[in-house]
Amino acid sequence: MVGAAASSCYASPLCTWFVAACMSVDNGGGDTRQAVALKSSGRSRRRSSRQLSKCSAVSGSGSSFQQQALVTSFGTCNQYNNNNAMSSLFGSNTVSLNRNQRRLNRAASSGGAMAVAMDMANEAKVDKKPPTEQRRVVVTGMGVETSLGHDPDTFYENLLQGNSGISQIENFDCSQFPTRIAGEIKSFSTEGWVAPKLSKRMDKFMLYLLTAGKKALVDGGVTEEVMAEFDKAKCGVLIGSAMGGMKVFQDAIEAMKISYKKMNPFCVPFATTNMGSAMLALDLGWMGPNYSISTACATSNFCILNSANHIIKGEADVMLCGGSDSVIIPIGLGGFVACRALSQRNNDPTKASRPWDSNRDGFVMGEGAGVLLLEELEHAKKRGATIYAEFLGGSFTCDAYHMTEPRPDGAGVILCIERALADAGISKEQINYINAHATSTPAGDLKEYQALAHCFGQNPELKVNSTKSMIGHLLGAAGAVEAVATVQAIRTGWVHPNINLESPDNGVDTKLLVGPEKERLNIKAALSNSFGFGGHNSSIIFAPYK
Repeated sequence: MVGAAASSCYASPLCTWFVAACMSVDNGGGDTRQAVALKSSGRSRRRSSRQLSKCSAVSGSGSSFQQQALVTSFGTCNQYNNNNAMSSLFGSNTVSLNRNQRRLNRAASSGGAMAVAMDMANEAKVDKKPPTEQRRVVVTGMGVETSLGHDPDTFYENLLQGNSGISQIENFDCSQFPTRIAGEIKSFSTEGWVAPKLSKRMDKFMLYLLTAGKKALVDGGVTEEVMAEFDKAKCGVLIGSAMGGMKVFQDAIEAMKISYKKMNPFCVPFATTNMGSAMLALDLGWMGPNYSISTACATSNFCILNSANHIIKGEADVMLCGGSDSVIIPIGLGGFVACRALSQRNNDPTKASRPWDSNRDGFVMGEGAGVLLLEELEHAKKRGATIYAEFLGGSFTCDAYHMTEPRPDGAGVILCIERALADAGISKEQINYINAHATSTPAGDLKEYQALAHCFGQNPELKVNSTKSMIGHLLGAAGAVEAVATVQAIRTGWVHPNINLESPDNGVDTKLLVGPEKERLNIKAALSNSFGFGGHNSSIIFAPYK
């Protein structure tokens, strides 16, 4: 308690003023001290009288009951003279705190504590960082690896045409599994993007990440000459993964059955979720913020919002951000089958992912990566970059309800959306496009729809769609790929259809949903949702750059 009192004592100039008042009272009453003490409310005096037995008696012939109330309300002066409490609580800051303390002690003995306290308050004001205009964040490049294309334009054109990337799994024999379909990438090349030796050793999630990240730079016009002008200390990488190098880890387990000597020496680093960001930064020489976030299927949005915040705070000028995952392998498929989360519509793969449709029977796994090149506005303008959209803000919340099931009342999602709007500084009426999380699960789709209807249902201009209806659920990469789709919608003025929505669920108003064909939409502001196992909710907002 002493430590807590001490910490609060030195936390603000106001508390410093009270401590000084306390010391002044303890050293004899004066007119000023009497006036301060007399301002105590009746309630404070009553509470103080109950606390008197726990506190030191007030010394000095001029002390009054009001003075006792002041001392007992804020603790006795001995509490603030406890050097051990200061030392244990603040560590290396003890010296400066003791200096302030000594000043107060000396002043108290000479009756000048109040003046010293005001001096200290003025010092605190001088030390405050002056307010600065918030830095704006824009999108200047994009890269993708998906079952519908390996560049943003091809990818989005396929979405606009309503083409499905869901097919039979070919990467391994899955004939014994109840689910045998996925949004599998059939053709993929690292040539020109990743060194052949690394390409053979790395997990696919890292290969997707590296290629998508470098493609985002190329898309953003970042040539070697442009890169040479960047401040590498203010360039960062924040690309996450929900599952990490699961194939590398699985291979290591199989090798271990023979002997540890058969294990890939890179199995540990190449299995961790952070190593993709690290390897990309190493390749580029970028020395700014570099780490990964793993919040299941909300991973990408967390990475994008945190990257934007690094730019806003001035810690970076440029950030590559997004997500990557590749778990269409036996252990990945088997794990989700065991969760009873996957669709078993094996005979008609392109119809399997059907968000909001009453005949949906689970999500379809996808794989790939999505990366955005975020840049501080003035930095982008200075180099003449093409600005695709502006990032306005976002938010995270937690359902705190269940490991995998959505919260029944939707409170976590609603709170997340409301906070995202507040962070972006816009009203709900300005949102007229939503790229929903909608995974094609019985519970999740409906709960998200209800939350969206609660927040935006009165907006006649609103249109909602789900990219997952065509590419499946890319897990940790889903949010980033859907962010690319959202930015492309802003750029082109077209929103892609919801395919397979043949029999809408009860309570779903199709007026809010994009139909089976692409639709024209002049987007004012767009929201993209991503939610993950563990109750992780995330919402991010983009808008046309003006």
